[in-house]
Amino acid sequence: MATLILPGEWIKNWEKSGKHEFVQLCKELTEKTDHGNETKDIQAALYEVCSQVVQGNLKIDLVSAVLGEMMELRDDLPSILADVFCILDLETGALEEKNKRDHYTHLVGACLSFVPEAILKERLDPETLESLGLIKQAHQFNQKIVKIKTKLFYKQQKFNLLREENEGYAKLITELGQDLSGNITSHLVLESIKSLIGCFNLDPNRVLDIILEVYESRSEQDEFFLSLIKSYMCEPITLCHILGFKFKFYQEPNEETPKSLYHIAAALLNHKLIELEDLYVHLMPVDATIVEEHKREISEAKQIARKLVTVVLPSEKSEDKEKEKEKEEEKNEKPPDNQKLGLLEALLRIGDWHHAQSIMDQMPSFYATSHKAIALALCQLVHLTVEPLYRRAGVPKGAKGCALQPLKNKRAPQPTESFEDLRKDTFSMLCYLGPHLSHDPILFAKIVRLGKSFMKEYQSDGRPEVKDKMEILLSCFLSIADQVLLPSLSLMECNACMSEELWGLFKLFPYQHRYRLYGQWKNETYSGHPLLVKVKAQTVERAKYIMKRLTKENIKQSGRQIGKLSHSNPTILFDYMLSQIQWYDNLIVPVVDSLKYLTSLNYDVLAYCIIEALANPEKEKMKHDDTTLSLWLQSLASLCGAVFRKYPIELAGLLQYVTNQLKAGKSFDLLILKEVVQKMAGIEITDEMTSEQLEAMTGGEQLKAEGGYFGQIRNTKKSSQRLKDALLDHELALPLCLLMAQQRNGVVFLEGGEKHLKLVGHLYDQCHDTLVQFGGFLASNLSTEDYIKRVPSIDVLCNQFHTPHDAAFFLSRPMYAHQILSKYEELKKAEKGNRQQQKVTKYVAACEQVMMPVHEAVMSLHPARVWDDLRPQFYATFWSLTMYDLAVPHAAYEREVNKLRVQIKAIEENSEIPLNKKKKEKERCTALQEKLQEEEKKQMEHVQRVLHRLKLEKDSWLLTKSTKNETITKFLQLCLFPRCIFSSIDAVYCARFVELVHQQKTPNFCTLLCYDRVFSAIIYTVASCTENESHRYGRFLCCMLETVTRWHSNRAVYEKECVNYPGFLTIFRAAGFDGGNKADQLDYENFRHVVHKWHYMLTKASVHCLETGDYTHIRNILIVLTKILPCYPKVLNLGQALECRVHKICLEEKDKRPDLYALAMGYSGRLKSQKVHMVPENEFHHKDQPARSATPASQQNGPGSTGKPAANTSKTEEGGFEDGDRVKDKSQGTTKPVNKANSTAAKVTTSNGNGALNSTKAVKDDKEKSGKEKKEKKEKTPGSTPETTKAESRREKQRDERAGKEERLLREGKEKTPKADREKVKLDEKSGKDDKAKAGNGEPVEPGRDAVKESKNKEKGDRNAATATLKSPNPRSDSAESERDHKRRKLDSHSSPSHSSSVKDSSNELKDPATKDHAVNDREASQESKRRKDENGTNSSKNSQSTSPSCDSPLTPEKEKTKRSKSSSKEKAESVKAERTSSGGKKESRHEKSEKKEKRDSAGGKEEKKHHKSSDKHR
Repeated sequence: MATLILPGEWIKNWEKSGKHEFVQLCKELTEKTDHGNETKDIQAALYEVCSQVVQGNLKIDLVSAVLGEMMELRDDLPSILADVFCILDLETGALEEKNKRDHYTHLVGACLSFVPEAILKERLDPETLESLGLIKQAHQFNQKIVKIKTKLFYKQQKFNLLREENEGYAKLITELGQDLSGNITSHLVLESIKSLIGCFNLDPNRVLDIILEVYESRSEQDEFFLSLIKSYMCEPITLCHILGFKFKFYQEPNEETPKSLYHIAAALLNHKLIELEDLYVHLMPVDATIVEEHKREISEAKQIARKLVTVVLPSEKSEDKEKEKEKEEEKNEKPPDNQKLGLLEALLRIGDWHHAQSIMDQMPSFYATSHKAIALALCQLVHLTVEPLYRRAGVPKGAKGCALQPLKNKRAPQPTESFEDLRKDTFSMLCYLGPHLSHDPILFAKIVRLGKSFMKEYQSDGRPEVKDKMEILLSCFLSIADQVLLPSLSLMECNACMSEELWGLFKLFPYQHRYRLYGQWKNETYSGHPLLVKVKAQTVERAKYIMKRLTKENIKQSGRQIGKLSHSNPTILFDYMLSQIQWYDNLIVPVVDSLKYLTSLNYDVLAYCIIEALANPEKEKMKHDDTTLSLWLQSLASLCGAVFRKYPIELAGLLQYVTNQLKAGKSFDLLILKEVVQKMAGIEITDEMTSEQLEAMTGGEQLKAEGGYFGQIRNTKKSSQRLKDALLDHELALPLCLLMAQQRNGVVFLEGGEKHLKLVGHLYDQCHDTLVQFGGFLASNLSTEDYIKRVPSIDVLCNQFHTPHDAAFFLSRPMYAHQILSKYEELKKAEKGNRQQQKVTKYVAACEQVMMPVHEAVMSLHPARVWDDLRPQFYATFWSLTMYDLAVPHAAYEREVNKLRVQIKAIEENSEIPLNKKKKEKERCTALQEKLQEEEKKQMEHVQRVLHRLKLEKDSWLLTKSTKNETITKFLQLCLFPRCIFSSIDAVYCARFVELVHQQKTPNFCTLLCYDRVFSAIIYTVASCTENESHRYGRFLCCMLETVTRWHSNRAVYEKECVNYPGFLTIFRAAGFDGGNKADQLDYENFRHVVHKWHYMLTKASVHCLETGDYTHIRNILIVLTKILPCYPKVLNLGQALECRVHKICLEEKDKRPDLYALAMGYSGRLKSQKVHMVPENEFHHKDQPARSATPASQQNGPGSTGKPAANTSKTEEGGFEDGDRVKDKSQGTTKPVNKANSTAAKVTTSNGNGALNSTKAVKDDKEKSGKEKKEKKEKTPGSTPETTKAESRREKQRDERAGKEERLLREGKEKTPKADREKVKLDEKSGKDDKAKAGNGEPVEPGRDAVKESKNKEKGDRNAATATLKSPNPRSDSAESERDHKRRKLDSHSSPSHSSSVKDSSNELKDPATKDHAVNDREASQESKRRKDENGTNSSKNSQSTSPSCDSPLTPEKEKTKRSKSSSKEKAESVKAERTSSGGKKESRHEKSEKKEKRDSAGGKEEKKHHKSSDKHR
């Protein structure tokens, strides 16, 4: 050891310099780093110093002090010093010099303070320790050491039966642990192992165990150890058992299996050195435990969800308990080690997908991947698998990405090169991942991008040979989206980028696929996974929190929260939001505004959620009263309109849903389409338009947009384009129109059933309004080509698709306009002529070219006989034109332009607006102004062209092969009535068209007859209307009345616009039409009588409807009356009659039907305000006292002239037509209704003017029958209805009748009404003869009744009942029809009652609507049957006349005689025959009897009149 010798000078001069030099040397030695040599040098230096002390050269205390100082130089110096002491101990013990031993002992004793005792006890002899005092006795210490050593080293635990030697194992470990970087192979090492086993007799199983242990510690050397084990081991089961024992060792509590063990097990499985089934049984926990754990997790999740959903008010104690439970759960959170999952992770890490899949199949779905480590391992494996394909097809332009190192394992899944390769393993790996792909957003994006790339390839590659493969791949991608992508999105923390990325893929799917995915996501996905159950509950809780606080003021903040929440779980959020909106519709506006932070995917999901909410089968679409739509449906429809307009959401799904509902015959959901079109296109549908709006709607598109709608819906260009694109792309435009048109009529029959009539009407209106609105949208937004391409011809629409004619023409009308315009432009370009006349000619030519096929097509719509009277050209012209073609709304244009001027002025004067904004607004207003003016000019030119075209066409419009009345009937039936209730603008159009046809002096068109038919027959039209149709019908009547009122109010206007017009002719001559002479025209005063009669007819019809008690009748007539209020009533007594009846309705309906009460109250108030404009009857039309003469030349209150020459009024055709109707209605009111056919015939012929008075023979036959009928009528109860009472009273003998009336008069005489007072005053003005007539007739009748009686008496005397008629242009029945027509005019040209009592009577006679029917088919049967029907009708009119307030057209006896002489005996026979089949004859015979009595009992007239006053009061 003494390799280093200290210099002698140091020892000699120790205190001076030696000590310092020694310390310096030791420092240098400690600082040296010479791989262990420095320790030896220090030992040598210390040994030198200590030996000098032992020899006595240095003092002990000096050296011990130096050694104590040196201890600080190194930590291990005490141990080094102890080693030195050990050597010196051995040396001094062997010496005989006692002093050296003593020096040594003292030195060690001095160093005890800095050398630990334990170290010295290890190193020094027991004797030395005893001398130092460290142990008591050396002998005992030695014995103790021997015992311990024996126990440790010599006592055997087991006999070594195999005679193994430890040295062999040591060598084995050395052999396996050597550096393997050189040329050492597993084959060489195996040879060495075999030698060691043979030499040292080692157990081969233990050797295998040691090989596995070393492999576990050197797991990176897979290749070496696996080949070694493969060479060494031949039985897999043994290897499996050894591994199993290793796993079992770590199954103790709180033990953790090392990852290295999992790794070697995975590697052995991968290389098929062991079988999974053999190893699996050794792993813990058992499968049953795993299943139980999974079930427990689901139940816990559901419990948490329930807690979140239920509203609880927890106390502080319960909250503390919950906190304690949570702490306990956190303590016990460390789960026992799951070796199966550990092995699974290791298998995935090395890429052994086959065995990993087998393990996962043993466990519940997604149980394994719910552990993050396993999910990430599987994600990494998928990354590596899809990498090549992603690099080729998925990387976006400009993106770099980071390259991944492929696995070395050749048995790992092969990287994919094409989309077809994805089917091998990648799709199944993703399916096992499920919602836990959320752990790796990068992989999520990769899969989505691959999907996008595939969809582009799928859409572009149309090769049939690859079609099947592509379809399979598409279904695979859809499955991945359903099972993996959407559930994973739910578990991601509000990742908007992922949502947008996913939309990039989803938008390439058709909406059917997308909606199916959303449905699965919403209704099924959340129930399968514990994590998703919790997420759903948390989302609902958060949604509740946000919705409770959502207001208009905090839209921005709430919107952001909604946006964040919707990125991950949109279906749950929207489901809750929609449920709230269905309850609280005031949430719609804030919710719509707050949706601006949504992603594109979320908007699409919202569309699906809305459709699902609409289609919810558990929700009733009707309110409990079954008369109105449910509020939730209305709220959702309103939301649809707002959301789809504001945000770019695809509409196809919603439109298809509405289409499917219509296919199924359900029209409730049309409300949605209505809202969407209204909001997105700005097209409103309302029948509550003001007249100004309606006027604006007759202009161009710009005027419509500015002045036609209630809400100025601006900026609809983009939204209407989106709606148009959706309709065209999915071919839904025409199907929706056709389905709506079919469903409109189907509502009554398909949906009517048990439903309330009010609801059926509402659904009908909704269907119709939506059709009009939708058709308007298509017409204004589709290009000409698109429209023409989609809408078939009119005959195909009607015959093939069974579209109602009005709807078919509504759809075709824009097409005709487009075609005519384009053809006109084409002709203009072809010929460069700019003269106005040339332009008009070209326009007419264009119309002819376009409309010719239409004229041919419409022929198939109706039977051939229709075209005998109406030309197809006239029919097509009527249906193809609009108000835009007929008139320019100059006032509306002027109004809107003025508004814009005011707006510009206001902008200029407003100093607060910034200059640039001011300039922009002014430019906008100026541009609009210019557009409107340009549009007005364009429309003016267009209207001029159209009017010129009509002027050229008019002569060939009406043929009148049959009677003039037939023509008007067909016109009303096929044109006017269907169109006037189609829309408000059409209502105005119909009225204006009639006026235009009149103004054009159209041949064979009787304007008077047309107006008469419109005003005289409103009861059944009103009764058959829906609520909205009533509005339109009322508007139509109002426009018709406006025209009539204009003519009535001013003689100059009348003479200018009506006199010398063929529409006001009272005689048509067969010899051709020459404009007529003065005698053939209706003069002004007679026209005023006719107008009064029309007002009277309207009153009678209105009162009848109000008295029926039927909901529909009352509602509709009130709506119509409200609409026509500007023009009716104008006569004071008629207005009072109405007011009285409406007041009664108010009282009756106040507590029964509130909607009727509201309508009646509204009308009543407005009617009272109109009273100031009403005039007495004598101001409305001129009334004179009738001159008493033998001839019926003087009349009063009738369309016939009052005190005028008979020639002027005898031919008043209109009077005949008009009053015939009135007579007919009166008779229906006063007698029990006859069969419908007869009453219809009566109706037709009274309006027709073709009927003639029946012959005396017929009268006699009727008299014979009348006795029986009187008897039967008397047996009826007199109080049943006012009509029956009156009928009975007229049939009784006059004296008995007067007696009964006197009794009533005594009973009711005290009751006085204002009407009765007015009646009394008027009655005083009448002559005695009039009073007699009224008394004789049994009811208040007008003074002109004398004339009727006289003419009747003459007929009786002559037995020549047939009267002369107007000359008909029809040669078949020239003389016969002319006689009948003339007689009809003579009978029917009476006036309405001149006092309120008679108004009251006649209005109360309107009770039984069953007596009126449409008899168009009967009239069209054959010429013979027509003539008979005409005669039947004449009977009815004649018979009715005696019981209704009527006056004959005064005829001089000479004229009357000549006309009577013309009737032939054949006509007489026919009239007799016809009369036998009708009930009219009976009425006539009874009436004539009463007329005889009138002459006898004229004295009782006043009493009779009084009786009627009182009976009216009673009624």
